[in-house]
Amino acid sequence: MSDGTDAHRTPAPDPAGPSLHHPVQPDPDRLAAASSTFGMLADPTRLHLLWLLTTGEFDVTALTEAVGASRTAVSQHLAKLRFTGLVETRRDGRRVIYRIRDGHMTRLIGEAINLADHKITGEPAHE
Repeated sequence: MSDGTDAHRTPAPDPAGPSLHHPVQPDPDRLAAASSTFGMLADPTRLHLLWLLTTGEFDVTALTEAVGASRTAVSQHLAKLRFTGLVETRRDGRRVIYRIRDGHMTRLIGEAINLADHKITGEPAHE
């Protein structure tokens, strides 16, 4: 049943490829999904893992060394990130390789770190 607006309708796929901008009103489902994503970013270790994954694919051993946490902790964080769909895996022999699932997440992580850099360094805000 339509409410007479197109505010919640998903746009048709662009033949040139997926859009980087989705001009839709944030309805309760979209707000809940976005809040869930931000909740996953609220942990510094998970954010560090995601930031690393913006630069390429890694296995658990490399990620553990890079973040300086225990293998158990890193594995638990990666399981949460995988369960929520923020990362995906592939097998390479016996190793499991992790990667960011979506370009939107890569850009969101980059913007979060850029914003943090502004806060830490005092660099002026920009549009």
